[in-house]
Amino acid sequence: MANVLDLRRRIRSVKNTRQITKAMKMVSAAKLRRAQERAMLARPYAQMISNVLESLVRRTDLYNGDTGDVKHPLLIEREEKNVLVVVVAGDKGFAGAFNSNIVKAAQSFIDSRRAQGQNIDIEPIGRKARDTFRKRYPAAVYEKKEEHYDNDLATHFETIRHRAQPIEITGDHPTMLLKIDIDEVSDMARSIIDRYTHAEIDSVYVVFNEFKSVISQRVVVEKLLPIRKLGSHEITVAEEMTEEQIEAAGHAAKTAGISLQVPEESVIESEAKKFGTAEVDYIFDQSPARLFRHLMPRYVTTQIFHALLESVAAEHAARMTAMDSATNNAGDMIDALSLTMNRVRQAAITKEIIEIVSGAAAL
Repeated sequence: MANVLDLRRRIRSVKNTRQITKAMKMVSAAKLRRAQERAMLARPYAQMISNVLESLVRRTDLYNGDTGDVKHPLLIEREEKNVLVVVVAGDKGFAGAFNSNIVKAAQSFIDSRRAQGQNIDIEPIGRKARDTFRKRYPAAVYEKKEEHYDNDLATHFETIRHRAQPIEITGDHPTMLLKIDIDEVSDMARSIIDRYTHAEIDSVYVVFNEFKSVISQRVVVEKLLPIRKLGSHEITVAEEMTEEQIEAAGHAAKTAGISLQVPEESVIESEAKKFGTAEVDYIFDQSPARLFRHLMPRYVTTQIFHALLESVAAEHAARMTAMDSATNNAGDMIDALSLTMNRVRQAAITKEIIEIVSGAAAL
């Protein structure tokens, strides 16, 4: 059994750890408030662009009357042979099962699609997702070709992909979640749209943690492309929180001063929902094809941007909950170690008293 000095050292060490976990919990709570606010501020724009496109769809024909083709390639549905999976995990640990749940859901979806004979491309976002899938699957191999024309006056560049494995990693975005920038998200969305337009991929799915409040979140697999119905989320797989997770998250939120309710709809968001919904004839200055060409990429970018914002908020909520549990466990460990130390000290005092009494009796 450990002596009193060892127990005191352990108690001091656990107290220091408890101070760290408590501070990390409060930091995560502060970041969660900002992440919630940013997600709320992004909703009116997403709602507005959805309403504009819905209004345009209701008042125009999606097919060209002369050729019969769809007016935008993102609306074209093909047989799913090549599937792109965008996995949004976290950049840091100490968030409980947040990252493992996302990776598990993504891996289950990949295995089910691979069982159907489909080729899978993985685009991990976040350091945890990148590190995990890099160990499991190889990176895609690209070859850049350069051709010269007109006596080297013109040059044509072309990037050709050589698929070696049925499951490959095609992108790398390890730092995107540190500071979510709309320009960086637009570049990634543009790359995905180009691959879908050129039929390199037939569908796009996003795996992320959908966040509504601290006690209302779930890991979902959402279909991003092709676009079937504007403004709606096509959820393929969803994993809800357990009762234990809800109780732990609720306790952490209450002690940190975080509301458990879903944030109320703002005035701007309610006005955005009404835009373009009136049954009147709108006059569009540009042709429907041109409007689709400019608005559809923005719509896809907005969907990805919103998924990243929700995932960041969910990560901070998970870290806050994990640090609250660690703080409580440290308190319980301190109580148990203090009780053990008092027993050891009492036993040592009793032993010394017995030795003194025995010595006095022997005289």
